[in-house]
Amino acid sequence: MENQKKLGLGSAVSVCVGLIVATSCLLLLGQGMGLAGSGFVISLAIVLFLNIMLALTFGELHAIMPNVEGGLGQYTLAGLGPVASVVSNLSAYVITMILASSVEMALCGMVINELFLPMIPAPILSSLLLAILFFVNYKGVDIFAKVQNIVVFLLIGSLILLGIISFFNLGTGTVITAAAQTPPAVTGISGYVSLAALAFWLFIGIEFVIPIAKDLKNPKRDVTLAMILGIVMLFVVQAMLGVGMTHYVTLEALASSPMPHMLFAENLLGQFGVYWMGIVTLLAGISTANTVLGSVSKILAGMAQDDMMPKVFNKKNKNNVAVAGLALIFGGDLVLLITGFTQSSGLATLLLAGTCFWLVSYILVNISVLILRKKYPDMPGRNKKLTLWGIPQILCILGNIYMIWHIAEGDARILIYKIFFGLMAALVVYAVIWVKIIKKMGLFTTADVNEMNLKCEAENTHPNVLIDPSAA
Repeated sequence: MENQKKLGLGSAVSVCVGLIVATSCLLLLGQGMGLAGSGFVISLAIVLFLNIMLALTFGELHAIMPNVEGGLGQYTLAGLGPVASVVSNLSAYVITMILASSVEMALCGMVINELFLPMIPAPILSSLLLAILFFVNYKGVDIFAKVQNIVVFLLIGSLILLGIISFFNLGTGTVITAAAQTPPAVTGISGYVSLAALAFWLFIGIEFVIPIAKDLKNPKRDVTLAMILGIVMLFVVQAMLGVGMTHYVTLEALASSPMPHMLFAENLLGQFGVYWMGIVTLLAGISTANTVLGSVSKILAGMAQDDMMPKVFNKKNKNNVAVAGLALIFGGDLVLLITGFTQSSGLATLLLAGTCFWLVSYILVNISVLILRKKYPDMPGRNKKLTLWGIPQILCILGNIYMIWHIAEGDARILIYKIFFGLMAALVVYAVIWVKIIKKMGLFTTADVNEMNLKCEAENTHPNVLIDPSAA
């Protein structure tokens, strides 16, 4: 165990960065730059600031619950009770992940269709690839176990190199002058603020660094610091890459392209750029979808263990795989692929709907930390200098509500709201019925923080397993 507790700040930062970035980020970065040009960097900066405030929230939660490994469901269980816990867990880790992984699979299908198999429609290729990943996970094989770090290195390294090449006009393609560039559709500070929700996806998941806190040399300092340094690094890389995109692709083309990152790579480095970005897209997309299939089934199994989901989700096959959760993710992805929701014009819509769900989870966790601060004012470990009278949490809550309200414009906004509010209503109804009627627990009966710390330490619970509040 001592050999494992040697991770420094650099390792924590790399974990944070590696888990946030996916090919869907490139899609939304390209579209954001296409809509606002270099002004989209302001949108990224706004989200960077809000996520730094969010990092303070997660840092405080980790300080008062050091044995809880970072599940939104556990934090909201302590602050708001089981209904909020179920809603936050399923919103962030199930619904959002289904929407995100289906987009990743759609992008992989499009790349395979464009580069290798133009005679086979992209949705069929996406569905076949998803079926292969389902079978691999059903057999309990982690195809990326030994090469995950390589995949992350290739993705991050490629973004940095492409950013440098394009930002400094070092590509082989024709550089677009300022006079030849098409005008942005979104201008002014109000317009840039309205694109914050689009930019938010590029920083989602900063709390994923918390589960490795037990392996850090100085977790009290490094958990919060790693989240902040990680997203600052991402901001620099994405801002440079985004501005570089506008040097080689017109804003109009970026905004309208189904795969703006592929168009950019082609304009930057020709056919070599296409294959480079195509391979990175495939590796990152398959890795992300594979991780979702494996991890979300475990999250659902953990919830079933603690009576927050039906027991069927905890049943394992001979390979120790929770099949019901795996089937749920596979089925959700497959429905989105074959019904056309992941057509090129709908990819951003799905990601923005997923953004709404994650924003709700972050709103709940920020409310939870304010409640816990009142409930446990003298909890050891909390850095009172960083609480700042609740200002970080209030700013996050207001900013997240604003982003949901301004998630998009026109018909796109209506469709996003239909997906979001429809699924959210079903989710809340399920949570209330399950907690109140089936499990006969209080809707807002919170778990005791000290009890949670002791139980997590004793049982080494999964990062997102929920604790029965009736036991507190």
